[in-house]
Amino acid sequence: MTDAKVTFPSGFLWGAATAAYQIEGAAAKDGRTPSIWDTFSHTPGKVLGGDTGDTAVDHYHRFADDVKLMAELGLTAYRFSVSWSRVQPTGRGPAVQRGIDFYKRLIDELLAHGIAPSLTLYHWDLPQELEDAGGWPHRDTAVRFAEYAALVGEALGDRVELWSTLNEPWCSAFLGYAAGVHAPGRTVPVAALRAAHHLNLAHGLAAQALRATVPARAQLGICLNPAQVRPLTDDAADVDAARRIDALATRVFTSPLLFGRYDEDLLADTAKLTDWSFVREGDLANIRQPLDFLGLNYYTPTLVSALADGEEGPRDDGHGGGASPWVGAERVAFHQPPGERTAMGWTVDPTGLYDLLKRFAADAPGLPLLITENGAAYDDKPDADGQVNDPERTAYLHGHLAAVHRAIADGVDVRGYFLWSLMDNFEWAYGYSKRFGAVYVDYPSQTRIPKQSARWYGRVARGGVLQEPPR
Repeated sequence: MTDAKVTFPSGFLWGAATAAYQIEGAAAKDGRTPSIWDTFSHTPGKVLGGDTGDTAVDHYHRFADDVKLMAELGLTAYRFSVSWSRVQPTGRGPAVQRGIDFYKRLIDELLAHGIAPSLTLYHWDLPQELEDAGGWPHRDTAVRFAEYAALVGEALGDRVELWSTLNEPWCSAFLGYAAGVHAPGRTVPVAALRAAHHLNLAHGLAAQALRATVPARAQLGICLNPAQVRPLTDDAADVDAARRIDALATRVFTSPLLFGRYDEDLLADTAKLTDWSFVREGDLANIRQPLDFLGLNYYTPTLVSALADGEEGPRDDGHGGGASPWVGAERVAFHQPPGERTAMGWTVDPTGLYDLLKRFAADAPGLPLLITENGAAYDDKPDADGQVNDPERTAYLHGHLAAVHRAIADGVDVRGYFLWSLMDNFEWAYGYSKRFGAVYVDYPSQTRIPKQSARWYGRVARGGVLQEPPR
């Protein structure tokens, strides 16, 4: 299809995204010390199959070939995260030059291939020593993060123009400290709320630190995973259930970031757990820093209903069991939306992405948006010829890119799209059992094989025109 209606704007970023712990490996090399994900993955029973990120896909040693592959696929941007414990092993003190040098080499390789680096400071890998000192529920962690941001900004600010402070702080706070299914594996509801606030504060302090260290041309933002929550019915109780989840999944971050407040309904919903006295004078002003873009990660919508007292109902929220991450909103049932599902069991529904983009265009008019993650896991395998055909993923990407284009046509300022993920990797608590990559990785040999979806996405990226997926 070559109709102008599916042509993306000139300068639109066509990217892919990864995270340090999921791809780098070299877990104990060149001064790197354990992060909370090293500790968590080495704890028996925490990760499927006992998998760890010790080697992952060995990107630390293979980055040059991986960048060459990105260029061959036609990518114009690459979103990666920095390993905090590789750059600042204890979360305190000066940077380790060997850690900084790895990212300099990676960024130089990207620039040499005409690929814009998009750097995320934090993708869930807190140095273990900072967790031992209290972790994200502890206020000092936000201060430490700002110091780390300044170190990275000073070292790499001459090379990087697109900066994100945090990736999906909801997962760090609520899956890590309430549900216990992500590192550090705690199940303390009030700790999750404290962590959420201190992650917000960390963003604000880090944004200020970066503004003071990187060139004025740098673009600063944050990557969130707001839920596109829908009530099961129009019944008032179901609508209120959706409001509760929206408060905990989305507005606990967006309201302080964009408006300098925590919403009254969120405070009321969680009043039995805390009085929020950990929010100090000046915190909200520090959190509400000017943003150059807002990164949105989207995979599937969320469908909920209310549970009456004593009633049991479907509780699987798609986050792998454990305790409830929905502190203050436990009497909410989660339902599987109808439709095709991915290997994660998540429903494929591009309308959720369109609705999300429209929402933020209304909530934050004038703020450019980036799709910083979007993709799907399927059970990919090479065929007899060694090729990996993944028509389901190609169709997924096509549908969601069409939704992005529709939003742009309706006036939403979307500047780029980063598919998740560049290549198969360590999928957190699922280990190596789920494949999100556009590039297949044979883990024993570390061979990379671009899948059908990668080739298709490359053609779209090179022409800026949405093409029909192969049949």
